[in-house]
Amino acid sequence: MQKLGIIDVGGTTIKFATWDGQAIQDHHAIATPKTKADFFELLTAEVNTMKRQRAIEGVAISAPGAVNKLTGVIEGASALPYIHNFPIQAELAAAFGLPVSIENDANCAALAELASGAGRDVDSLVFLVIGTGVGGSVIVNHQVWHGAHLFGGEFGFMLMDGEHILSELGTAPQAVNRYLAVRPEVDNIDGKQLFDLAAQGDTDAQASIQTMYDALGLAIYNLQYSFDPEKVVIGGAISNNPALIPGIEQAIEKIRARVEIASVKPTIVPCDYHDEANLRGAVVDFEQTYAAV
Repeated sequence: MQKLGIIDVGGTTIKFATWDGQAIQDHHAIATPKTKADFFELLTAEVNTMKRQRAIEGVAISAPGAVNKLTGVIEGASALPYIHNFPIQAELAAAFGLPVSIENDANCAALAELASGAGRDVDSLVFLVIGTGVGGSVIVNHQVWHGAHLFGGEFGFMLMDGEHILSELGTAPQAVNRYLAVRPEVDNIDGKQLFDLAAQGDTDAQASIQTMYDALGLAIYNLQYSFDPEKVVIGGAISNNPALIPGIEQAIEKIRARVEIASVKPTIVPCDYHDEANLRGAVVDFEQTYAAV
């Protein structure tokens, strides 16, 4: 196992850590710079410190956007426009004087679950990240399926009812919005408060959450019968809610009752990793990237 520097690039903060071959060390976060020049300056300074203190042999990076593993370019769009559409992997490798790997953050989280988390006993999985939208990753034979246009895992774009996509129906923030639309007298609430209201018998809250369950259930049913993964792993803060997976499973059972030929019941589990998921997965991606080198 190599000693690595690890970087998780986010829109608000950038997490830095080192990997000693077995565990994450030196984990800390710094506010994300506003410009490309400051970004490169910060990352280079942090990596130089890692080189002095830990004698790292490479740098593993998790980043937003559609990472093209063939070109080392981050395509698509994110909250950080300055990291896109130039050979960022090669430029960072030159700045660091070390091998560099870069992978999309959701793909990194999925690789972390596959390596030592909720998916450690399988070869294939679908990983859904449920936040303000729905994203994720498809893992086939321990490898990320990026897709022909780097849209592998963009589950939020799936059309659910002929009008709405999954990201519009299958998240807690959208469930809150639906509830507030029919209950304008209620002050703004968050997802946890919405679930509390549902548990207390509020039928509007229950209906809004059920719409979310039905959308996620339909999406997972479709993913099971298209990719046929061994497991479906749920990430995002909502994965901590003990009501989530039973609610999704009940929605899937309603579909399976209608489609009698649907003999497979998806195995749905919450993720094991949260704050360290992207860092851990970046290490896995580095090892895969340079396995043949």
